[in-house]
Amino acid sequence: MTPETSDPTPTSPPQGNGSSNQARLALRRVLIDTYHENVAYMHRECDIYRAEGFKALSKVEVRANGRSILATLNVVDDSAIVACGELGLSKSAFGQMGLEDGHTVTVAQAEPPESIGALHRKLGGERLNLEDFHSIVHDIAEHRYSKIELTAFVVATNRDEMDREEVYFLTEAMIAVGRHLDWHENLVVDKHCIGGIPGNRTSMLVVPIVAAHGMLCPKTSSRAITSPAGTADTMEVLANVELPIDQLQAIVQEHRGCLAWGGTAQPVASRRCADLGGAAAVAGFAGPDGGLHPVKKDRGRLQPPGAGHSHRPHGQGALHA
Repeated sequence: MTPETSDPTPTSPPQGNGSSNQARLALRRVLIDTYHENVAYMHRECDIYRAEGFKALSKVEVRANGRSILATLNVVDDSAIVACGELGLSKSAFGQMGLEDGHTVTVAQAEPPESIGALHRKLGGERLNLEDFHSIVHDIAEHRYSKIELTAFVVATNRDEMDREEVYFLTEAMIAVGRHLDWHENLVVDKHCIGGIPGNRTSMLVVPIVAAHGMLCPKTSSRAITSPAGTADTMEVLANVELPIDQLQAIVQEHRGCLAWGGTAQPVASRRCADLGGAAAVAGFAGPDGGLHPVKKDRGRLQPPGAGHSHRPHGQGALHA
């Protein structure tokens, strides 16, 4: 790491607790919505940009007050967006840091993801184990993967497909990185559909019918992926579907069901994991009738495929669409 460089632009040093042996910049909020992607902005003429050898679209680590995030670096030439001596962060990334404009942050080249070796093996056609998938999904949830690496993971799992045990490993890894919801019920049902059929809105019919019969059915759905409007988009015409966890829980407790956008609730894994793993998981567990056959849970733990249950779920499994 090169010694700290100073920029003549700011009239006074920014406030904060930057480390003396790391590149320090003044934080600036950039009002650009990058969805769930953490993006950092640095001026091309910034001394630190040249001294540290940063490159556009590379990963950088931003630290301050014990917090850190990984972000994709965008290089700008317009001082109206970010000036020399400043590091801009997109709306989502800025919110994660929980700091004010002008606070000092340190920025450094991000280390490669620890799971990159497992990704390379999968690209080579090898079969991955549970530890490999846990490592990959953890890095994805922590925004350690670039878009190129995310795409490579999708291509690798789709090209050679995954066997049922690998799908189980991926599913368990996705569950492990997210927030868990306990509904304190013996039976919680769900309705699954592979989707992709424009105009198919069975969830909006099935969920209220099931809930009216007393079964707990907390349903989350996606927005448009392969059709003009997803289930959540259609439901949004009638009601708000962007529900925080607390509000979602209150609605389910009162009405025995809900229909919300999964991107807001994110009850199991980060949205990045759900977007990437969802298609692979559905393909791996789709039965001959086109319905989704989820893995069985035993005392709160997932069981691998074939562990004490038939191919079709029954009894206290998920509601089968």
